[in-house]
Amino acid sequence: MKTALVSILIPFKNTEKYIGDCISSIINQTYDNWECIMVNDNSTDSATEIVKEFTKKDHRIICLKNSGNGIIDALRTAFQHSKGEFITRMDSDDLMVENRLEAMTNDLVKNGKQHIALGLVKYFREDGLSDGYAKYETWLNQLSKTGQNFTEIYKECVIPSPCWMVYREDFIACGAFDHHRYPEDYDLAFRFYEAGYKCIPTNKTLLRWRDYNNRTSRTHEHYAQNYFLDIKVHYFLELDYNHDRPLTLWGAGKKGKTVAKLLLEKNILFKWICDNPKKIGKHIYGQEMYDYKELKSLERPQTIVTVANSDAQIEIKRYFAKQRMIAAMDYFFFC
Repeated sequence: MKTALVSILIPFKNTEKYIGDCISSIINQTYDNWECIMVNDNSTDSATEIVKEFTKKDHRIICLKNSGNGIIDALRTAFQHSKGEFITRMDSDDLMVENRLEAMTNDLVKNGKQHIALGLVKYFREDGLSDGYAKYETWLNQLSKTGQNFTEIYKECVIPSPCWMVYREDFIACGAFDHHRYPEDYDLAFRFYEAGYKCIPTNKTLLRWRDYNNRTSRTHEHYAQNYFLDIKVHYFLELDYNHDRPLTLWGAGKKGKTVAKLLLEKNILFKWICDNPKKIGKHIYGQEMYDYKELKSLERPQTIVTVANSDAQIEIKRYFAKQRMIAAMDYFFFC
Protein backbone atom coordinates (compact mmCIF):
# COMPACT_ATOMS: atom_id res chain seq x y z
CA MET A 1 0.00 0.00 0.00
CA LYS A 2 1.42 3.37 -1.04
CA THR A 3 2.12 5.76 1.79
CA ALA A 4 0.39 9.16 1.84
CA LEU A 5 2.23 12.32 0.83
CA VAL A 6 3.34 14.58 3.68
CA SER A 7 3.72 18.31 3.01
CA ILE A 8 6.38 19.97 5.18
CA LEU A 9 5.91 23.75 5.30
CA ILE A 10 9.01 25.81 6.13
CA PRO A 11 9.26 29.61 6.06
CA PHE A 12 12.83 30.87 6.31
CA LYS A 13 14.63 34.16 6.84
CA ASN A 14 18.34 34.66 7.50
CA THR A 15 19.07 31.19 8.87
CA GLU A 16 22.08 30.41 6.66
CA LYS A 17 23.95 29.01 9.65
CA TYR A 18 21.37 26.29 10.33
CA ILE A 19 19.19 25.71 7.28
CA GLY A 20 21.45 23.11 5.64
CA ASP A 21 21.35 20.89 8.73
CA CYS A 22 17.59 21.33 8.91
CA ILE A 23 17.09 20.12 5.32
CA SER A 24 19.52 17.25 5.81
CA SER A 25 17.48 16.04 8.78
CA ILE A 26 14.44 15.90 6.48
CA ILE A 27 16.28 14.08 3.69
CA ASN A 28 17.39 11.48 6.24
CA GLN A 29 13.82 10.63 7.32
CA THR A 30 12.82 6.97 7.40
CA TYR A 31 9.54 8.01 5.71
CA ASP A 32 10.34 9.14 2.18
CA ASN A 33 7.03 10.21 0.61
CA TRP A 34 7.21 13.89 1.42
CA GLU A 35 7.49 17.29 -0.19
CA CYS A 36 9.34 20.10 1.54
CA ILE A 37 8.02 23.53 0.55
CA MET A 38 10.43 26.23 1.66
CA VAL A 39 9.41 29.87 1.39
CA ASN A 40 11.92 32.70 1.38
CA ASP A 41 10.50 35.42 3.63
CA ASN A 42 12.72 38.24 2.32
CA SER A 43 15.94 36.63 3.50
CA THR A 44 19.05 38.75 3.00
CA ASP A 45 21.76 36.19 3.75
CA SER A 46 22.82 33.11 1.77
CA ALA A 47 19.98 30.89 3.02
CA THR A 48 18.15 31.03 -0.33
CA GLU A 49 21.21 29.91 -2.26
CA ILE A 50 21.69 27.02 0.16
CA VAL A 51 18.09 25.89 -0.33
CA LYS A 52 18.36 26.14 -4.12
CA GLU A 53 21.42 23.89 -4.08
CA PHE A 54 19.36 21.24 -2.29
CA THR A 55 16.53 21.58 -4.85
CA LYS A 56 18.98 20.61 -7.59
CA LYS A 57 19.75 17.34 -5.82
CA ASP A 58 16.29 16.40 -4.52
CA HIS A 59 13.07 17.11 -6.45
CA ARG A 60 11.03 16.81 -3.23
CA ILE A 61 12.46 20.14 -2.05
CA ILE A 62 10.77 23.25 -3.47
CA CYS A 63 11.96 26.83 -2.98
CA LEU A 64 9.45 29.69 -3.31
CA LYS A 65 9.40 33.42 -2.60
CA ASN A 66 6.90 34.79 -0.10
CA SER A 67 3.90 36.23 -1.94
CA GLY A 68 3.45 38.70 0.91
CA ASN A 69 5.49 39.74 3.92
CA GLY A 70 6.03 38.02 7.25
CA ILE A 71 5.73 34.49 8.55
CA ILE A 72 1.95 34.14 8.17
CA ASP A 73 2.08 35.11 4.50
CA ALA A 74 5.02 32.75 4.03
CA LEU A 75 3.07 29.88 5.59
CA ARG A 76 0.08 30.66 3.38
CA THR A 77 2.30 30.64 0.32
CA ALA A 78 3.72 27.25 1.32
CA PHE A 79 0.30 25.73 2.01
CA GLN A 80 -1.19 27.04 -1.25
CA HIS A 81 1.49 25.12 -3.17
CA SER A 82 1.24 21.94 -1.10
CA LYS A 83 -0.41 18.70 -2.23
CA GLY A 84 -0.03 16.36 0.74
CA GLU A 85 -2.75 14.43 2.53
CA PHE A 86 -0.89 15.26 5.74
CA ILE A 87 0.31 18.74 6.71
CA THR A 88 3.17 19.47 9.07
CA ARG A 89 5.31 22.48 9.86
CA MET A 90 9.02 22.89 10.55
CA ASP A 91 11.29 25.79 11.41
CA SER A 92 14.40 26.28 9.27
CA ASP A 93 16.76 26.28 12.26
CA ASP A 94 15.54 23.07 13.90
CA LEU A 95 16.23 19.37 13.35
CA MET A 96 13.89 16.44 12.79
CA VAL A 97 14.66 13.17 14.53
CA GLU A 98 14.96 10.62 11.71
CA ASN A 99 11.70 8.77 12.45
CA ARG A 100 9.55 11.88 12.98
CA LEU A 101 7.45 11.66 9.81
CA GLU A 102 7.05 7.91 10.12
CA ALA A 103 5.89 8.14 13.74
CA MET A 104 3.44 10.97 13.07
CA THR A 105 1.86 9.46 9.98
CA ASN A 106 1.45 6.14 11.78
CA ASP A 107 -0.31 7.91 14.65
CA LEU A 108 -2.70 9.73 12.32
CA VAL A 109 -3.51 6.62 10.26
CA LYS A 110 -4.19 4.68 13.46
CA ASN A 111 -6.35 7.36 15.13
CA GLY A 112 -8.06 8.92 12.11
CA LYS A 113 -9.20 12.43 11.33
CA GLN A 114 -9.76 15.20 13.88
CA HIS A 115 -6.58 14.14 15.67
CA ILE A 116 -3.26 15.95 16.02
CA ALA A 117 -0.02 13.97 15.95
CA LEU A 118 2.65 15.44 18.22
CA GLY A 119 6.20 14.70 19.22
CA LEU A 120 8.14 15.38 22.38
CA VAL A 121 10.73 18.13 21.94
CA LYS A 122 14.28 18.66 23.08
CA TYR A 123 15.65 22.20 23.24
CA PHE A 124 19.34 22.80 22.65
CA ARG A 125 21.74 25.69 22.21
CA GLU A 126 25.50 26.00 21.92
CA ASP A 127 26.07 27.98 25.13
CA GLY A 128 23.60 26.20 27.38
CA LEU A 129 19.84 26.31 27.77
CA SER A 130 18.12 28.90 29.95
CA ASP A 131 16.02 27.77 32.90
CA GLY A 132 12.86 29.19 31.30
CA TYR A 133 13.16 27.10 28.14
CA ALA A 134 14.03 24.00 30.15
CA LYS A 135 10.87 24.44 32.22
CA TYR A 136 8.77 25.01 29.08
CA GLU A 137 10.17 21.84 27.52
CA THR A 138 9.33 19.80 30.62
CA TRP A 139 5.82 21.27 30.91
CA LEU A 140 5.02 20.81 27.22
CA ASN A 141 6.33 17.24 27.08
CA GLN A 142 4.34 16.24 30.16
CA LEU A 143 1.17 17.40 28.42
CA SER A 144 2.04 15.66 25.15
CA LYS A 145 2.74 12.36 26.91
CA THR A 146 -0.88 12.21 28.06
CA GLY A 147 -2.49 14.05 25.13
CA GLN A 148 -4.04 16.49 27.61
CA ASN A 149 -2.46 19.53 25.97
CA PHE A 150 -5.61 21.62 25.74
CA THR A 151 -6.31 21.47 29.48
CA GLU A 152 -3.65 24.16 29.97
CA ILE A 153 -4.00 26.09 26.72
CA TYR A 154 -4.35 29.46 28.47
CA LYS A 155 -0.95 29.14 30.15
CA GLU A 156 1.23 28.89 27.04
CA CYS A 157 1.16 27.49 23.52
CA VAL A 158 0.44 23.80 24.10
CA ILE A 159 1.20 22.64 20.55
CA PRO A 160 4.93 22.70 19.63
CA SER A 161 4.83 24.93 16.55
CA PRO A 162 7.46 23.00 14.53
CA CYS A 163 6.30 19.52 15.60
CA TRP A 164 2.67 18.73 14.79
CA MET A 165 0.88 16.96 11.94
CA VAL A 166 -2.79 16.84 10.88
CA TYR A 167 -4.92 15.66 7.99
CA ARG A 168 -5.15 18.27 5.23
CA GLU A 169 -8.95 18.18 5.44
CA ASP A 170 -8.85 18.98 9.16
CA PHE A 171 -6.32 21.74 8.64
CA ILE A 172 -8.57 23.47 6.11
CA ALA A 173 -11.64 22.96 8.31
CA CYS A 174 -10.10 24.93 11.19
CA GLY A 175 -8.98 27.85 9.00
CA ALA A 176 -5.42 26.80 8.00
CA PHE A 177 -3.32 29.98 7.83
CA ASP A 178 -6.22 32.21 6.78
CA HIS A 179 -6.19 34.09 10.08
CA HIS A 180 -3.80 36.96 10.63
CA ARG A 181 -3.38 36.93 14.39
CA TYR A 182 -0.04 36.71 16.19
CA PRO A 183 1.53 34.66 17.62
CA GLU A 184 0.40 32.54 14.68
CA ASP A 185 1.34 29.20 16.28
CA TYR A 186 -0.65 29.97 19.43
CA ASP A 187 -3.62 31.13 17.35
CA LEU A 188 -3.53 27.85 15.41
CA ALA A 189 -3.43 25.88 18.68
CA PHE A 190 -6.57 27.69 19.84
CA ARG A 191 -8.32 26.89 16.56
CA PHE A 192 -7.39 23.21 16.91
CA TYR A 193 -8.89 23.44 20.42
CA GLU A 194 -12.00 25.20 19.14
CA ALA A 195 -12.49 22.50 16.48
CA GLY A 196 -12.43 19.81 19.17
CA TYR A 197 -9.42 17.94 17.74
CA LYS A 198 -7.74 15.47 20.06
CA CYS A 199 -4.01 15.32 20.72
CA ILE A 200 -2.55 11.83 20.31
CA PRO A 201 -0.43 10.90 23.36
CA THR A 202 3.22 10.25 22.52
CA ASN A 203 6.41 9.19 24.26
CA LYS A 204 8.69 9.82 21.28
CA THR A 205 11.11 12.74 21.08
CA LEU A 206 10.80 13.86 17.44
CA LEU A 207 12.19 17.41 17.34
CA ARG A 208 15.46 19.02 18.35
CA TRP A 209 14.36 22.62 18.95
CA ARG A 210 17.18 25.12 18.58
CA ASP A 211 17.45 28.24 20.74
CA TYR A 212 19.75 31.21 20.11
CA ASN A 213 19.77 34.91 20.90
CA ASN A 214 18.43 36.31 17.61
CA ARG A 215 15.76 33.68 17.12
CA THR A 216 12.49 35.27 15.90
CA SER A 217 10.47 34.29 18.97
CA ARG A 218 12.99 36.19 21.09
CA THR A 219 13.28 39.35 19.00
CA HIS A 220 10.09 40.04 17.03
CA GLU A 221 7.40 42.31 18.50
CA HIS A 222 4.66 39.85 17.53
CA TYR A 223 5.99 37.38 20.09
CA ALA A 224 6.05 39.84 22.98
CA GLN A 225 4.08 38.86 26.09
CA ASN A 226 1.29 41.42 25.53
CA TYR A 227 0.32 39.60 22.34
CA PHE A 228 0.05 36.38 24.28
CA LEU A 229 -2.38 37.99 26.74
CA ASP A 230 -4.38 39.55 23.89
CA ILE A 231 -4.87 36.17 22.29
CA LYS A 232 -5.69 34.43 25.57
CA VAL A 233 -8.40 36.94 26.44
CA HIS A 234 -9.79 36.85 22.89
CA TYR A 235 -10.23 33.08 22.84
CA PHE A 236 -11.32 32.79 26.47
CA LEU A 237 -14.21 35.16 25.84
CA GLU A 238 -15.05 33.35 22.61
CA LEU A 239 -14.74 29.74 23.76
CA ASP A 240 -14.90 29.31 27.54
CA TYR A 241 -16.45 32.38 29.14
CA ASN A 242 -19.98 31.79 30.41
CA HIS A 243 -21.92 35.07 30.44
CA ASP A 244 -24.37 33.63 32.96
CA ARG A 245 -21.64 33.12 35.57
CA PRO A 246 -19.74 35.79 37.55
CA LEU A 247 -16.16 36.32 36.39
CA THR A 248 -13.26 36.98 38.74
CA LEU A 249 -9.67 37.95 38.01
CA TRP A 250 -7.07 36.70 40.50
CA GLY A 251 -3.80 38.64 40.57
CA ALA A 252 -2.81 42.31 40.51
CA GLY A 253 0.70 42.08 39.06
CA LYS A 254 1.73 43.24 35.60
CA LYS A 255 -0.14 40.45 33.81
CA GLY A 256 -3.20 40.86 35.99
CA LYS A 257 -3.34 44.57 35.18
CA THR A 258 -2.98 43.87 31.45
CA VAL A 259 -5.81 41.34 31.51
CA ALA A 260 -7.95 43.76 33.53
CA LYS A 261 -7.41 46.46 30.90
CA LEU A 262 -8.39 44.07 28.11
CA LEU A 263 -11.56 43.02 29.94
CA LEU A 264 -12.50 46.63 30.66
CA GLU A 265 -11.94 47.57 27.01
CA LYS A 266 -14.41 44.85 26.05
CA ASN A 267 -16.93 45.95 28.73
CA ILE A 268 -16.69 42.61 30.53
CA LEU A 269 -17.82 42.77 34.14
CA PHE A 270 -15.50 41.09 36.64
CA LYS A 271 -14.56 41.11 40.31
CA TRP A 272 -10.84 41.60 40.91
CA ILE A 273 -9.40 39.49 43.72
CA CYS A 274 -5.98 38.82 45.25
CA ASP A 275 -4.30 37.41 48.33
CA ASN A 276 -2.04 40.41 48.96
CA PRO A 277 -3.25 42.30 52.09
CA LYS A 278 -1.49 45.49 50.90
CA LYS A 279 -3.64 45.64 47.77
CA ILE A 280 -7.01 44.55 49.15
CA GLY A 281 -9.37 47.54 49.31
CA LYS A 282 -7.37 49.63 46.85
CA HIS A 283 -8.67 50.72 43.45
CA ILE A 284 -6.88 50.07 40.14
CA TYR A 285 -8.39 51.34 36.89
CA GLY A 286 -11.48 52.19 38.94
CA GLN A 287 -11.85 48.58 40.10
CA GLU A 288 -11.77 47.68 43.79
CA MET A 289 -9.46 44.86 44.86
CA TYR A 290 -11.21 42.19 46.95
CA ASP A 291 -9.93 39.40 49.15
CA TYR A 292 -9.83 36.10 47.24
CA LYS A 293 -12.19 34.62 49.85
CA GLU A 294 -14.93 36.63 48.15
CA LEU A 295 -15.12 33.68 45.75
CA LYS A 296 -17.18 31.83 48.38
CA SER A 297 -19.91 34.45 48.15
CA LEU A 298 -20.29 34.08 44.37
CA GLU A 299 -22.51 31.51 42.71
CA ARG A 300 -20.54 29.26 40.33
CA PRO A 301 -17.82 31.80 39.49
CA GLN A 302 -15.27 31.47 36.72
CA THR A 303 -11.76 32.67 37.56
CA ILE A 304 -8.84 33.83 35.45
CA VAL A 305 -5.58 33.45 37.39
CA THR A 306 -2.59 35.63 36.48
CA VAL A 307 -0.36 34.72 39.44
CA ALA A 308 2.94 33.47 37.99
CA ASN A 309 4.74 32.24 41.12
CA SER A 310 4.78 28.43 40.98
CA ASP A 311 4.43 27.94 44.76
CA ALA A 312 1.50 30.37 44.84
CA GLN A 313 -0.12 28.51 41.96
CA ILE A 314 0.01 25.28 43.94
CA GLU A 315 -1.73 26.97 46.87
CA ILE A 316 -4.34 28.50 44.58
CA LYS A 317 -5.08 25.10 43.02
CA ARG A 318 -5.51 23.63 46.52
CA TYR A 319 -7.95 26.38 47.35
CA PHE A 320 -9.93 25.70 44.15
CA ALA A 321 -10.00 21.99 44.98
CA LYS A 322 -11.55 22.76 48.38
CA GLN A 323 -14.19 24.83 46.59
CA ARG A 324 -14.75 21.90 44.21
CA MET A 325 -13.82 24.07 41.26
CA ILE A 326 -12.65 22.27 38.12
CA ALA A 327 -9.70 23.25 35.91
CA ALA A 328 -10.53 24.43 32.38
CA MET A 329 -14.16 24.85 33.41
CA ASP A 330 -14.22 26.93 36.59
CA TYR A 331 -10.68 28.33 36.59
CA PHE A 332 -8.06 29.11 33.97
CA PHE A 333 -4.39 29.86 34.57
CA PHE A 334 -3.14 32.55 32.19
CA CYS A 335 0.51 32.06 33.18
